[in-house]
Amino acid sequence: MSALVLDSEALSSLARNSVHERTVRAALAAAIDEAAEVAVPAAVLAELYRGGHHDQAVDSCLAREGGISIVPTDRSLARRIGHLLAAVHRGSQHHVDAAVVAVCAAAGGGVVLTADVKDISALAGTSLHVSVRSIARS
Repeated sequence: MSALVLDSEALSSLARNSVHERTVRAALAAAIDEAAEVAVPAAVLAELYRGGHHDQAVDSCLAREGGISIVPTDRSLARRIGHLLAAVHRGSQHHVDAAVVAVCAAAGGGVVLTADVKDISALAGTSLHVSVRSIARS
């Protein structure tokens, strides 16, 4: 695995100690063991930041977990996101999902950790070397 990319639900699971936290922590441990990059697109933070305790939970999580890089959206990534959306005929309401896939693809591939397997898989189907893993327990 080149990268592990967390979507909003995966990062939120860590920040808020949800039922899926154990699954996300196991994926983080595996990524660390493989020396894989662990990344979160900045757009994911925009979904989670809602003021007050929400911001504090996310910021505390990022400080506590260490090693999670926040990937800003530059022109190259924005273009990749737009092309992913166009390839699967999705509108801009799916841009954060596309950002998660685009960050993973830009890292050379890897795993996207999500609760939204259907939407992320549709976008990842256009990208080589990007697999999707559910945070839901099987």
